[in-house]
Amino acid sequence: MMTDKLPTIVTGAAGFIGHATAHRLLDRGDRVIGVDNFNDYYDPSLKEARAATLAARDGFSMERMDIANVDAVAKLVRKSGAVRIVHLAAQAGVRYSIDNPFAYERSNMRGHLAILEAARHQPDFEHLVYASSSSVYGDRPANGGAFRETDPCDQPVSLYAASKKSCELMSAAYSRLYKIPQSGLRFFTVYGPWGRPDMAYFSFTNKILAGQPIEIYGEGKMARDFTYIDDIVDGIVGTLDNPPAGTDPRILNIGDNHPVGLMDMVATLENAIGRKAEKIMRPMQPGDVTATYADISALNQLTGYKPKVMLAEGLGRFAEWYHDYFQTTAIPRAEAITI
Repeated sequence: MMTDKLPTIVTGAAGFIGHATAHRLLDRGDRVIGVDNFNDYYDPSLKEARAATLAARDGFSMERMDIANVDAVAKLVRKSGAVRIVHLAAQAGVRYSIDNPFAYERSNMRGHLAILEAARHQPDFEHLVYASSSSVYGDRPANGGAFRETDPCDQPVSLYAASKKSCELMSAAYSRLYKIPQSGLRFFTVYGPWGRPDMAYFSFTNKILAGQPIEIYGEGKMARDFTYIDDIVDGIVGTLDNPPAGTDPRILNIGDNHPVGLMDMVATLENAIGRKAEKIMRPMQPGDVTATYADISALNQLTGYKPKVMLAEGLGRFAEWYHDYFQTTAIPRAEAITI
């Protein structure tokens, strides 16, 4: 049963993480207003399909809106009465920023500022949870240990990383100037059903099933802290429910705390979809980093956050979703997958 409490705004609600977060909030009886501009960074039909699953839920409404539209954002927040915002809308992708830099200036920086201004002018505003990125840490060797929130973040290797660090700095200023409770979450590599087609595990699946070779960058020596979508949502909602008491800016890592080598991920994916990949090894791409690995002790202390889904299980669930969504017979059903 839906409650009469004020709605929570979730930006990027037709995106991968926003879609899952909105569903979780609805599951517990919250009202949710989604915001998304349904851009064509990747196939908008996937965003429309995600949005359709939300539209079928009681207590949900979608605003098709560009978050860089300052006046529209301010009006939405004011009229809705929302005092909690989960801000996940952004221009994603490291490599895309090489050729499309102004998309990041508009969506990530201007869009974030529009949300901050709306929160600033909303009476009794309670909490803004926003998406940052592990990319802000820059590069380090694969054996460099876990990234901690106190590590320096002044050597970005992509414009995407620089835009996310800029959002953190803007939030820090607004926290101190206007006493806005905020939590920035530095996401590590997120995967799972309904994921983004530009992510490696998804694009590899497309190519393997099409009989095409996959290109493995960094000579296969990269490692990522693959984090299953349900675990990520646990951390987002747990953070939302625990606003900071003071006005100092809060930054938290949200990952799996268990880095996996790229070649190990590929082997696990091959097992999940029942096909072997033809592999072409490539050098590191501009903007890529060697390894990501999250120290999640701060988030655990705040919310009890503890990832539960290991990579083999998570990719098995992704394979089942892919089978159903694309109506392919090339992937066995989950019960036939050895995990």
